[in-house]
Amino acid sequence: MPNDRLRLNDGHSIPALGLGIWQVPPDDTAATVATALRLGYRLVDGAAIYGNEAGLGDGLRDSGIARDEVFVTTKVWNSDQGHDPTLRAVEASLQRLRLDRVDLCLIHWPAPAQDRYIDTWRALIRLRDEGRVRSIGVSNFMGAHLERLVGDTGVIPVLNQIELHPRLQQGKLRALHDRMGIVTQSWTPLGQGRSFGAPPVQAAARRTGKTPAQVILRWHLQLGLSVIPRSTRAAGLAENRDIFDFALLPEEMAALAELDEGVRCGPDPMSFA
Repeated sequence: MPNDRLRLNDGHSIPALGLGIWQVPPDDTAATVATALRLGYRLVDGAAIYGNEAGLGDGLRDSGIARDEVFVTTKVWNSDQGHDPTLRAVEASLQRLRLDRVDLCLIHWPAPAQDRYIDTWRALIRLRDEGRVRSIGVSNFMGAHLERLVGDTGVIPVLNQIELHPRLQQGKLRALHDRMGIVTQSWTPLGQGRSFGAPPVQAAARRTGKTPAQVILRWHLQLGLSVIPRSTRAAGLAENRDIFDFALLPEEMAALAELDEGVRCGPDPMSFA
């Protein structure tokens, strides 16, 4: 399948498309994850703060898909930053997931006012070296945070998961990622639907016979990004997965690029604690 995996700088790879489980109710998580995996998803993006790691693990086991075929991500929350707290937090995540390792662990936010993300990163390096975490990365880090992280430790994150959608395209940060060899992963990739009615999206949807959501998710893939949309409905999961059988034209990609307004749906990483 074209565009289905992205190479990480540590030699591993990640599926380009995954399921995000932020705001999936804990009671619904196992069924949602199992359904997604049966539909062909092979990446599930979780986090301690989501409160549904147990459901993620249950859904993986219920799906009948072999553990080694599924890429599982979790994240260290702000209140657990620091070296020893991070070690404890990741161990707690593994216990909730009932897994002996995760494929990727991220620092959820830089939380610069706390100034603990360097120590947090050193703990993730240790966990990677011990085999508890296969790959390590960050989320919501800006350029200055990345440069300090690498400057202080010499270890480059494999991935930075950031808010990215047609209204917030993060071109400067994506370019830095490219220079550093960091995969860009998009959260809130549909931008809460705010671009669904935009003329370039509508035009591409008409030409391809796809939905606006599928057009936007395809746009992410063609930018070389990993993308983690959320849905709890089987039909929605199938729709989000059905984006590998068409391509946007260069002029359509250019038209979508014009939608960038630099407007966030979520918090500012420079101030969020």
